Amino acid sequence: MSVDTILHNAKITTNGVPSFVEAIAITGGKISAAGKDDEILRLREPGTQVIDAKRRTVIPGLNDSHMHPIRGGLNSNMELRWDGVPSLADALRMLKEQAARTPAPQWVRVVGAWTEFQFAERRMPTLDEINEAAPDTPVFVLHLYDRALLNGAALRAVGYGKDSPEFPAGEVQRDSRGNPTGLLIAKPNANILYSTLARGPKLSREDQFNSSRLFFRELNRFGLTSVIDAGGGFQNYPDDYAVIEKLAADGQLTIRLGYNLFTQKPKGEKDDFLRWARSSKYQQGDDYFRHNGAGEMLVFSAADFEDFREPRPDMPPEMEPELEAVVRILVQNRWPWRLHATYDETISRSLDVFERVNQDMPLDGLHWFFDHAETISERSIDRIAALGGGIAVQHRMAYQGEYFVERYGLGAAEATPPVARMLEKGVKLSAGTDATRVASYNPWVSLAWLVTGRTVGGLRLYPQRNCLDRETALRLWTENVTWFSNEEGKKGRVEPGQLADLIVPDRDYFTCAESEIADTVSELTIVGGRIVYAAGIFASLDAPPPAAMPDWSPVRHFGGYAAWGEQGRERVHSQRLDDACGCATACGVHGHNHSHAWTGTVPAYDLRSFWGVLGCSCFAF
Repeated sequence: MSVDTILHNAKITTNGVPSFVEAIAITGGKISAAGKDDEILRLREPGTQVIDAKRRTVIPGLNDSHMHPIRGGLNSNMELRWDGVPSLADALRMLKEQAARTPAPQWVRVVGAWTEFQFAERRMPTLDEINEAAPDTPVFVLHLYDRALLNGAALRAVGYGKDSPEFPAGEVQRDSRGNPTGLLIAKPNANILYSTLARGPKLSREDQFNSSRLFFRELNRFGLTSVIDAGGGFQNYPDDYAVIEKLAADGQLTIRLGYNLFTQKPKGEKDDFLRWARSSKYQQGDDYFRHNGAGEMLVFSAADFEDFREPRPDMPPEMEPELEAVVRILVQNRWPWRLHATYDETISRSLDVFERVNQDMPLDGLHWFFDHAETISERSIDRIAALGGGIAVQHRMAYQGEYFVERYGLGAAEATPPVARMLEKGVKLSAGTDATRVASYNPWVSLAWLVTGRTVGGLRLYPQRNCLDRETALRLWTENVTWFSNEEGKKGRVEPGQLADLIVPDRDYFTCAESEIADTVSELTIVGGRIVYAAGIFASLDAPPPAAMPDWSPVRHFGGYAAWGEQGRERVHSQRLDDACGCATACGVHGHNHSHAWTGTVPAYDLRSFWGVLGCSCFAF
């Protein structure tokens, strides 16, 4: 078979031995050779595409072990992204602009993945600010999974008024006269947030296809080549999977997607899994779209809510028998599972169930694991390792770390989750984002969190002993993930025989400043030997994407993460503001380049730090 593509003149990270090579050849969607430039270039044939990487670093494609891309794709074109936006003023400006172009009866939705601590102002928007920005268009602003802000138009659209009954799980804040203010608070879980959001209009099926394609391209922009979908609330199988199935059948998926089945009905979980076990087969599909088992919701009685602004919830006594009934169905059908568990109290009780099932139905060979595990104990880590399970961690603490510290203290946060200790104990471990609501889909924010131990707001959570070196962190995002999808040896490395999934970041991940890791994007993303995204020096290799549909879509006007779009519109806008700055006083460090300071991670707002005391004054403007 002839060589399809050669990538040369590069610093290619293999994740193996040798650690770096200069060139690779790709044949039939797989890496067919790796080595020195002269060795690989000799394989060139008349039809071979040759790409000069110009000495750039190349790494394996990133693989998110836990996110919600199916739900994210179906809704992406309706959502205004605040993740990565540096100031509340910018966020409110975007909201006002989008409200003006959004036609009735559509809403403006800001659906999570941001935190007040990313903003220069270090605060949430007020309801008055939301109503001023959008007096007539319904607005729903979700903050993580703890609260939502609705303007007056949204309250009217969903029918929340003075005489509306209280939610059984959640709080509708009311004023002194009993009228809803627009603030919804998740107590004891986020059902009030999910169900309210679900009342809004949906995209047409045609627009859902467009939305999913563009969302996956947005993931490609950050170097993602594979993801595992952990299901999600209001994501029903098989109806909500039909768009992705069609994209896969038409060869239009630009990302490899393994999906888990997530039960939707409390007290109906056993029936769900009995029915699915009859109609679905584990690993059915292909390398682009395949069934990956059960979870992350197995039974509602075992789901502990991850809102660190609220006390830890105690799981009910029916948790164990309900969980055991479902796990026995899964083991009997040899389905792996994943289980949402934030707190060790939930994990230890779940392990009691798994160990009991293992006594007469061995779990050997099943790639089951816990998701999240922020407060897991060493004892529970040992029990997971002994049973042959794994742990998938996400960077939720990068967004909620300040709230965790406020409730439990900085000492408790030093190993939450204890990632370095998990690795020392040899448990199977991978990383992900839990995007798109509780955290951003940007994988580099997770990598920066693993390496620096800092939140997106700049708070140092972890001492150096609990942080990872860059190579180890990258492995959690590449080859380690393959155990969690039972694809070991197939992808995750750049070596002959593996799938040709690789990326060229816009900077050298191994040598750039730690403060730059989170700002990384891909300039060339290849999946199965096919170029699915190209920018920068590789822009000529890219095929232009379709425009976002419908024409009022926030994605069409602002793009995705950081509202920069693919041409860096917001960066250019910020620089123009700097150039035209007419303020009376320039910062002693940044001059009039205030936007550079606002988007940085230096804690200039902290008056006890070096920068806060002696240097940057940009935050005064």
